[in-house]
Amino acid sequence: MRKTVRLLLSFSFLALLLGAAAAVYVALIPISLPRDQVEFTLAPGSSLRSAAREIAASEIAVEPWVLIALARLMGVEASIKAGSYQIGRGTTPLELLRKLTRGDFTQAELTFVEGWTFRQMRQRVDGHPDLRHETRDLSDGEIMRLLGVPEQPAEGAFFPDTYLFAKRSSDIDLLARAARAMQRHLQEQWQARADHLPLRDAHQALILASIIEKETGRDQDRAQVAAVFINRLRLGMPLQTDPTVIYGLGDDFDGDLRKRDLLADTPYNTYTRRGLPPTPIAMPGLASLQAALHPAASDALYFVARGDGSSHFSRTLADHNQAVRRYQKGGRP
Repeated sequence: MRKTVRLLLSFSFLALLLGAAAAVYVALIPISLPRDQVEFTLAPGSSLRSAAREIAASEIAVEPWVLIALARLMGVEASIKAGSYQIGRGTTPLELLRKLTRGDFTQAELTFVEGWTFRQMRQRVDGHPDLRHETRDLSDGEIMRLLGVPEQPAEGAFFPDTYLFAKRSSDIDLLARAARAMQRHLQEQWQARADHLPLRDAHQALILASIIEKETGRDQDRAQVAAVFINRLRLGMPLQTDPTVIYGLGDDFDGDLRKRDLLADTPYNTYTRRGLPPTPIAMPGLASLQAALHPAASDALYFVARGDGSSHFSRTLADHNQAVRRYQKGGRP
């Protein structure tokens, strides 16, 4: 009897060794691929079994049972992460499984540019081939409700930057990241703001920053442009800035701003109305946020474009009119 038990134990141990050797062999043999790189996507909520089937269906020659067995042996069957992946020739089942548990996604990117309107931003989001489009048919207000801030206007609410994301990510998740980034930067700048600014709250700072973004052709001029608008707000002067008028015209703007446009009253016409417009007019970058809350020490009330991207700043209307004649009228009266 003892000999029989010993023999059975020996056979069992040998079987385990052979099984372990076979598992190691299978785990370390490179997977056969039809080309140099193969991509696949695992949907959110995928189980280990469904993920293994999805991978096998993506021209990746690995049997589902191999990945399932390896995951169970390693105790990671519940650690598979959804997302888009890419593997190349020479990848082994073990390396593939490690990718899946690390979330080593194939990433796409999307850049939101300073000065874009939310409309321009949405066009870029809607046209991106690597996003899962869940907002395409929603209104701006519905998007803001999904983001949990229904009272906040969409314009100016998103931070311009380059965002990396796993392919097939939801567009609402990307917008949420950009919205959180803007709130983080805005609150940091608001907390560190200069003293005695004529701004009621951080939202007004955001509005002013969006105007500075659209009015500035050269980075070095941002703080000076901010000073002009801050000085005008202190004095109760109209801001008289063309970009707000253009924004208020919407689709009616044909690229040529006329005198009648400056006289047409809208909530965004800063020639006919004093103070800030009701919402931002674009996406301001960090430099414009900083300028709005840290304007230059200047008593200038006017500025005019020189034609080379820079601006000329003046303290009096007479000096300003002279600068306009010099830089925009070729010296003509």
